[in-house]
Amino acid sequence: MSSDELILRHRGWMSEDNFRKIIEIAEYLGRENNELIFKISKHKLISKRLTVDDVLGVLDEVGLKYDELFEERLREFFGRVRGSATIQFKEGKLLLSFDRYLGDVYQTHLKDLLRYNKMGKYFYTYPSKYHELRKALVNLGFSLNDLTGFKESAPLPVKVSFKGSLREYQLEALNAWLGNSGRGIIALPTGSGKTHIGIAAISKINEATLIITYTKEQLLQWEKFIKTFTDVPPSHIGLYYSKEKKISPITLATYQTAFKYIETLAPHFNLLIIDEVHHLPAEKFKHIAITSPAKYRLGLSATPYREDGKHTELFPLMGGVVYYKTTQELAEKGFLAKFRIETIKVDLKSAEKKEYLKLRKQFRELAGGLDFKTLVELAKRGDERAIKALEIHSEMVKILSMSESKLEKVKEIVERELSEGKKIIIFAHYVTLAERIADVLGAYLLTGELEETRRRSILDQFRRAESGVLVVTTVGDEGLDIPDASVGILVAGTGSRRQFIQRLGRLLRPKPGKEAVLYEIVVKGSSEEFQARKRKTTSLEDLAGIYEGFDQNLRE
Repeated sequence: MSSDELILRHRGWMSEDNFRKIIEIAEYLGRENNELIFKISKHKLISKRLTVDDVLGVLDEVGLKYDELFEERLREFFGRVRGSATIQFKEGKLLLSFDRYLGDVYQTHLKDLLRYNKMGKYFYTYPSKYHELRKALVNLGFSLNDLTGFKESAPLPVKVSFKGSLREYQLEALNAWLGNSGRGIIALPTGSGKTHIGIAAISKINEATLIITYTKEQLLQWEKFIKTFTDVPPSHIGLYYSKEKKISPITLATYQTAFKYIETLAPHFNLLIIDEVHHLPAEKFKHIAITSPAKYRLGLSATPYREDGKHTELFPLMGGVVYYKTTQELAEKGFLAKFRIETIKVDLKSAEKKEYLKLRKQFRELAGGLDFKTLVELAKRGDERAIKALEIHSEMVKILSMSESKLEKVKEIVERELSEGKKIIIFAHYVTLAERIADVLGAYLLTGELEETRRRSILDQFRRAESGVLVVTTVGDEGLDIPDASVGILVAGTGSRRQFIQRLGRLLRPKPGKEAVLYEIVVKGSSEEFQARKRKTTSLEDLAGIYEGFDQNLRE
């Protein structure tokens, strides 16, 4: 009998059912000294398209004992049957070559993982599939020649200890993520401490970590929190953005920089944390997650839901929504400030209304009954009527946003709230509108056009002030941290659930006796009023239903 043959012995009686199961993978050689003797059959393994795990599963099921040496020899046996696979990492892809024809093995076991390039005559996939692919190939019995430089594990050089404490819901969120094999999205409102959960996750996984943030301010905030709430030496923390590009065991990068350099960063990390993960489905940003081989993935967002429906793309990239809590739930338990939302309706001034109605008539004539989404698609293809219709629509929105009636109402609200010593944030969509409001009110102004040092100076001044007004454009939607702000004013109505929740979240840092209020000022009878009504039906508590829908699809 050849030494290469895999022999199994079973002492005593075996049921007919178990005997039939063994015969599915082996040949019966007879009985000797009260032992049943079997030999693993190469022919049966190939004809039945079995894997290493299939064989071991049968042995476990029938209670036939084997040792580590047998398992090692079984894998070598499969290797002789399957041959070898070479994996390389080139130009953002995993390229695979095999030393023999795959045949049915591809159709049966690898079709969902690999694609075939007919022109180049090679198989390929993306690094995000690395661990899944490697496991599949090993299970199929291929011997691997892995030239990627990727690692199955990349332990941090020190055991990280988390020095903070997690609230009840934060611990629940962390455990839900760990229970999903360290993959998935945690959806919690702004101000609920998602960064703390991320840092605790690093201490639990203890693998080299790449953290992606949307802005430089958020990146620096993460760095500060890591230094505050862990014992990680500063030398082990690297910043990778702008002119500073240091790769360390824990590295922080912005979306823009990570997109450009992900192929350089990819081989070093096995835990990928994406902050404000709702941005990830953008065409270029999803390249970050696709090109990273990280086994463990954590997405953080107040609002992973996207109006364009691309939140579904987060599922294969990061995992499902493994945990969520709504703003209302956390406010009721005292983890966030109590809040109320007041919608205030105003009328356009006479001249504004006249101009608006004129533009609306022109828009309807040009649109010809087509919906807005269709117009956008036509405009992308160069349709002149659609382009003109969208230009007119933009002018209509500007009239609604910049109405004199809104400015009057803003002044009225600000005077009342300032008299009570409140700190107020005004959200204005257009820079010109923000500048106008700030000028009229003598308020602090924060726009994306300002230099970083100037923005930081304005924020520091506003944080130190006991009360006052800060006017921001969309730059305030990400990472704006003013813990004692309790009043918000939306000057331009928004139909975006994500944007609304983020802006509300800026006001919800808890404080004894605090009640936050968010005013939204909309033009009566306009699309603004309709959008506000539609958006609020799913923007807060009802988002739970959306997240539950995520769960059904994504834990796969």
